[in-house]
Amino acid sequence: MIEGVVVKKLKVVPDERGRLMEILRDDDTIFTRFGQVYMTTNFPGVVKAWHYHLKQSDCVTCVHGMIKLVLCDWRKESKTYKTIEEYFIGEHNPLLIKIPPQVLHGWKGIGVKETIVVNVPDQHYDYEQPDELRLPFDSPEVGYDWEIKFF
Repeated sequence: MIEGVVVKKLKVVPDERGRLMEILRDDDTIFTRFGQVYMTTNFPGVVKAWHYHLKQSDCVTCVHGMIKLVLCDWRKESKTYKTIEEYFIGEHNPLLIKIPPQVLHGWKGIGVKETIVVNVPDQHYDYEQPDELRLPFDSPEVGYDWEIKFF
């Protein structure tokens, strides 16, 4: 596992009214501080990658549909430098993934419906000086192939 990444299995509690799923609590070991909460969507097959932060940690989950979340350790001093990990998260595998600063990340909507991704970063977005650096999704520096892999 990439150094500093934390995976929390989320519990869905169904009843006759619907379902409830706690995502992040202030007493979770995964929680550091609150910055903001936002949601973003992906259409099927769309890739949103790559980006990373110098200071900010992200806590990402998918609450509708499924995504392939991909991480690449971009910290030269890390024991897991350039390690790539894939997580399939969403309705069929409810996970919260904490992504530390300087770990490249992005995701692809998989399946046939629009996805809804929720992120709880520990810093709010600074419109004047964004803590966000980007690489193209097909960057040769990363060398990741977003196509479906058949085993």
